[in-house]
Amino acid sequence: MTPAADRRHMARALELARRGAGATSPNPMVGAVLVHGDEIIAEGHHEAPGREHAEVAALRAVPDGGPPLSACTMYVNLEPCCHFGRTPPCADALIRAGIGRVVVGMVDPDPRVRGGGIARLRAAGIAVDVGVLEGEALALNAAFAAPRTAGRPQVLAKAAITLDGRIADAWGQSQWITGPAARAEGHRLRDRVDAVLVGIGTVLADDPTLTTRLPDGGGRHALPVVLDSQLRCPPTARLLQGPRRARVYTRAPAAPAGAALLADVRAVSAGPHGLDLGAVLADLHSAGVGSVLVEGGGRVHGSLLAAGLIDELHLFINPRALGGGPAWAGPPALPLGAAPGYRLLLSRPVGDDLHLVLVRPPPAAAPAPPETP
Repeated sequence: MTPAADRRHMARALELARRGAGATSPNPMVGAVLVHGDEIIAEGHHEAPGREHAEVAALRAVPDGGPPLSACTMYVNLEPCCHFGRTPPCADALIRAGIGRVVVGMVDPDPRVRGGGIARLRAAGIAVDVGVLEGEALALNAAFAAPRTAGRPQVLAKAAITLDGRIADAWGQSQWITGPAARAEGHRLRDRVDAVLVGIGTVLADDPTLTTRLPDGGGRHALPVVLDSQLRCPPTARLLQGPRRARVYTRAPAAPAGAALLADVRAVSAGPHGLDLGAVLADLHSAGVGSVLVEGGGRVHGSLLAAGLIDELHLFINPRALGGGPAWAGPPALPLGAAPGYRLLLSRPVGDDLHLVLVRPPPAAAPAPPETP
């Protein structure tokens, strides 16, 4: 296979991977293309957490009576995994199938993999080439890669906003900025993460439950997390009555009564704009939280943006302008040159609203393991 053909087929794998945009978090977006000669014989992509991975989906799509897989090449934009998670290791599936060659876009930054899948394939006698369209692969999964090199969960942020960036009107009314379809997408995001984080302002203003309510009635309830520097969360708050014990981060010592009896209260040090957000995320990471969905309000979003801690943004934009009210990302203010940059990954209509998915620029690539002599 020529380098030009390798790039062409990897570009197709990346195209397939983008079909999972907005649906795979906290997993990466992955596409796989199986090629014989220069002909594509099967394709697959990862659709959602718990669903089969791209490589397995492509193997399942191989037509009966096709060419021997030992004469085929699998193109995949991310290193095949070598650990058991919600699904078995993809590297093992490729070995069992007898694939002759695998071309990988980028090494998986997850420490459970990070070269292990490539090494396992090579140990089984499969030829592996790494780094084809690596820059594009890194850019696609920047939100997946960043936290795995930083010792914190993946951070997604969601906001329902107007055309002029407002999350409520001048009188504090926010229900509902967006329509039912956009709100259903928000619940699908909750279903895919380990924790949902809000500030105490949102708790006092909206009294949310932070539970997951999918159209079919199902859904996984994520851990509710509240940033509450003065421990003002009332014991009657609905998120304290939910199916999971909420975690509240504060600077104040935990009182032996009220909300502190209903929540898991954690004291952290002060940060430049309230609580030390890095310490909050590190504590969640140590508790096994792999992904956090931030639902506001504006000061929380603004502080996380300023600290460079949001990996993936989900903005649901309604085509109305209020001309007043709080913005979705409030203080602190940043000079233009210091503002964090994002790239647009997905733009699609959701009912009468527009869903934008934006990701941070990619981190540096992890090195591929050396080839065995």
